[in-house]
This record gives sequence, C-alpha cells and structure tokens, in this order.
Amino acid sequence: MAVRPLLALALLLAGCAASSGSAPAARDAEIDTGSVIFLHPDGASPAHWLALRQLDVGPDGELHWDRLPAMALYRGHLRDSLTATSHGGATAHAYGVKPARDAFGTTGGAVPEVIVDAQGRSLSVAHQAMRHGLRVGLVQSGTVVEPGTAAFVASVPDREMYDAIAAQLVASGADLVLGGGEEHFLPEGVAGVHGPGTRRDARNLVAEAQAAGYAVVYTREQLRALPDDVGKVLGLFALRATFHDETEESLRSQGLPLYEPGAPTLAEMSEAALRILSASGERFLLVVEEEGVDNFGNANNARGVVEAARRADQAIGLCRDWVERRGDALLLIAADSDSGGLEVIGYPLGAAPARVAATGSNGAPLDGVDGTETAPFLAAADRAGERLPFAVAWASKDDVSGGILVRAFGRNSDRVRGSLDNTDIATLIRLTLFGTPAP
Repeated sequence: MAVRPLLALALLLAGCAASSGSAPAARDAEIDTGSVIFLHPDGASPAHWLALRQLDVGPDGELHWDRLPAMALYRGHLRDSLTATSHGGATAHAYGVKPARDAFGTTGGAVPEVIVDAQGRSLSVAHQAMRHGLRVGLVQSGTVVEPGTAAFVASVPDREMYDAIAAQLVASGADLVLGGGEEHFLPEGVAGVHGPGTRRDARNLVAEAQAAGYAVVYTREQLRALPDDVGKVLGLFALRATFHDETEESLRSQGLPLYEPGAPTLAEMSEAALRILSASGERFLLVVEEEGVDNFGNANNARGVVEAARRADQAIGLCRDWVERRGDALLLIAADSDSGGLEVIGYPLGAAPARVAATGSNGAPLDGVDGTETAPFLAAADRAGERLPFAVAWASKDDVSGGILVRAFGRNSDRVRGSLDNTDIATLIRLTLFGTPAP
C-alpha cells in the first residue's frame, strides 16, 4: 500500500483508502458471494426507531428494522474523535480505514492523503466493485454530494467542495446516482428543472453526464418510466435536498413541507435502483442513505425525524423483501452516530399535559407533535388498546455517540454479531462481493 499527497489527487476520480481495521468474526465455512445493499439511516439510534415504532405500530408492534435477524453493537469512533462525523464515518464505511473526523475519502488530518494500492488504484469498495465489472448505485434522500453515499467514489480535502464532489460523481463511472442537488450540476445562474445552478467553474455536469451515456431524470414519474436496461442513470429530484431540514416552527411559518412532494421517496428510489442494477443478473453494490434522520435531528425537529425514519424503514422493508426473494444478497444497515441524542419520555396514562413544556427539569428541549409547547405525541394502540402519550427530549443539536446497532439480513449476515467496528462495514462488503477482504 502506498500513499500520495492529496494535493496531487484530491480532484481526481478516485476516492481511496485502504482496508485496515478488524474483520468480522471469521467462520470456517466457505464465503458466499453476492450483491450487497448497504443502507445507511444516518443518525438513527435505537431511540429514533423507538419513536417511530410507538407512533406507527405501537409499543407491542414491530418495524421492518425490528424484523432483521442479525444484530451487533456498532463501534463508531474515528482516529481523533469518539463521535463520528458524517464524512469521517462514511470514509470508514467505504474504505475500511480509521480516518480523522474531517476525512472525505481521505485519511483526513493536517495533511490529508488518499490511500492507494501498489498500482495507485483506489481501494474504496465502490471503485473495487467497478474494476471487477460489477455495477454500483448510490441513492440519497439529501443532495447527491452528501458524504454518506458520495464518499464511496469521491475524495476531497473539504466536505464543502460540492462542485468537485459532483464532478467526481459523474466521472466515477457509477452506474446510478439518485438524489437531490441539481444546483451543483449547473453553472451559476443557469436555469435547471428545479432552480438555478451554483457552479462557479462554468461546467454543465448534466450535459457532461448525458455525453457520458447517463439518462438524466428529474421526477418520480420519469424514474418509474426508465426501462430495466437503461444503463447509467443520474436522478436529480430537487434543487437541494429532497427535504427541508428546519425546525417545526420555521417550516410552519414558511408553509414548507417536510419532504418535497414531487420527489421520489427513499423506497421508490431504492426500488428503481434494484430493478435497474439487477437487470444484468450480475452482482452489484447499492449504497442507500436516508439523510433526513440526521438533518432533522440536528434541527431538533421530532416530527421530521419520525418521518425520515419512516421513509428509511419503508426502504428497509422493500430491500429485505427483495433479498428474501433473490436469496443471493446481503442487506446491511448501520448509522454512524446518534443525531441530536433523541430520547422518548412517556407520560402516565391520563396524566399527560395538554401541551409539552418547552424544556424538561434539566433544561433539555422538549418536542410535542409539532414542536415546542405543542400537544404530546400519542402512540399507536398497544395490545390492551391504550394509546400512550409521550414527548421527545433532545440532548444536543450535534451528533453524539449514542448506542448504534448494525442490523443485517441475507447472505453472510451471520457474521453480524457481538460488536463490529465501523471499518468492518467495508470488510463485510468486500467479503460478500468478492469472497475476500482484500481483492
């Protein structure tokens, strides 16, 4: 393995890193290869899933997330931080390294470096897959330049280098890129379908993508209409993210919805991705991220968090059903941190306040159904038919190191047990795609 200064490679296609870190627990049986779906509900801790469970199926019910049989404790620390950043965590997932918190497809730190093999080739699992002739798809509810998906193919010294990240997405050769962020693909002031571009280098990446063979789509209907054998696809379903990650009060004052109604949901994008990527009958890698859990959590918007978790759970159910039908794929699910430190506070039946207080006794902000000082949430009925009231408390507006779980279903999911390091995500992806941790 060799390293080169980022200055020379930062704006090249390859987002790179080496496989280090501990491997999942070994077994004696032969490795079963197959496709991999890595679904990243960014910022979702068990408490986020708990809030959704209470509202949608009640305390005695089960979400799709609950029904995944394999489970392990997730260890998400980075080289210089106990709490992961989205870009540092994504780098660990994509490359199997323990980077610094400011990494985006690099080692991060004072002198960020890309990590390559002896031939100078990227070691991200996505680039490895493409070199092996496997198809790669990236599905994102935020902007497509979000690190949870983009760091699998892009390498930059600063996560806010959106123009460079977008250019690397197009140049990477990934077969399918779906999400928001049209503004990063058009020159500044040039009108797009959803609004004007913001690029300052005058490049029209939509035109470049079309010249490279990508079909470009902008709506749910256009996505659904794509034939299975379409080839490469770029979907840009909003000017920025497909959601509005502000507080309940801010959204209410502006008359904005949580999610753009015209944009496809995470499940709809995932369904299209599975249909298109599997058309050839060959193995593939699909990386899916619901960014809304993280962003709404950072805004301390409980209603938004629940809706984002709901959308992630719908995608989990769809992907699980697909894997069950196929029998030759791994569905792997993990967040990298706990967004906002959400906790559920249950009130005794018959003793809930008409409006949730602005803060708890320790000063923690509280949310009701529509933000500060609104009515409590009411859970769906339990097995006794009771609907129990609750509020949401927030520990922070940042990501924290809450208890994160890795969940899995399908091929090689028996390796998800005990505890897994964030670098083990890449190792398990490699094992399933290639039959080896280091192809």
